[in-house]
Amino acid sequence: MRLFIGNLGFALGDSDLHEAFAEAGAVVRAEIVRDRLDGRSRGFGFVEMATEEAANAALSLLNGKELAGRPMRVEVATSQRRPFDRAGFEARH
Repeated sequence: MRLFIGNLGFALGDSDLHEAFAEAGAVVRAEIVRDRLDGRSRGFGFVEMATEEAANAALSLLNGKELAGRPMRVEVATSQRRPFDRAGFEARH
């Protein structure tokens, strides 16, 4: 199950996020979203937990818990929307 993690400190790395969520259960992947141009954190990320039970544990244990001085916002991730691809759109029509 994939979780959205918001309100992250900008100095955090993927390993910090992985470590924080490992206390709730097995983490498959933890990634902080970074700006494409300068590589800086955008203040949010995603964690994929190995099981639904681990994800539910993470939701109850970590939502509102401070990480690097900021209270995390933990939610079940919704599907991603892709940005409009103008070149691909024009090629199909």
